[in-house]
Amino acid sequence: MKKIYFASDFHLGIPNHEISLRRERLLVKWLDEIKNEAEEIFLMGDIFDFWHEWKQVIPKGFTRFLGKLAEISDYGIKIHYITGNHDIWVYNYFQKELGIEVHRQPIIRTFYNKKFYLAHGDGLGPDDKFYKILKKAFTNKFLQWCFATLIHPNISVKLAKYFSETRNGYYKKPQFREEKEWLIIYSRELLKSENYNFFVFGHRHIPIKKQLNKTATYIGLGDWLNNNTYAVFDGEEIEVVKFSEKM
Repeated sequence: MKKIYFASDFHLGIPNHEISLRRERLLVKWLDEIKNEAEEIFLMGDIFDFWHEWKQVIPKGFTRFLGKLAEISDYGIKIHYITGNHDIWVYNYFQKELGIEVHRQPIIRTFYNKKFYLAHGDGLGPDDKFYKILKKAFTNKFLQWCFATLIHPNISVKLAKYFSETRNGYYKKPQFREEKEWLIIYSRELLKSENYNFFVFGHRHIPIKKQLNKTATYIGLGDWLNNNTYAVFDGEEIEVVKFSEKM
């Protein structure tokens, strides 16, 4: 039985080229390790700390990672990309060049009779109020045109990195507070009207497996800044796993 893999929050590009490159190489090793057992791979947002596609230009770098994704996709393994708050401006490059299906909204899938709710997690639930306002601007077609057309990429990339540093900081470890974890609150609200077996989210950078009721489980994917974690579903159960290089 083939496995389903989920990972998020690589934040490639920060805090500098050298450290990001080490993380990129580690991710390539992870992809090499899982590719023979994978039925599908879900990249669930904030894969890059900043990504914007102009009509003829994409951000510089990430050659090893993109090449490995192309290799795996060409091999016949289905790869999905669910956009996050840092890579909201993914458009059609991954679909056209790499054969990766891009999703901009939460998706519902069934694997081996288990029902999954999959999302990056940004803008969901009762929190993230400021970002919900910001997201409306980020997804506005006219403002997207202005950003892409009126600002040179050299400037726009610098602006994006500046705001990322200012708002988030590098390698900041969030604290888990169950009674205030808005994605857990959001999941429990969804369960009032529909049954799911697994909720899988990124965004919070907290690796966790939390039972919500007798049949539903919440999965926080963690990140690759501090944790190097991902989730794998074997047809029956899903586990959060820390990737360690094999000697």
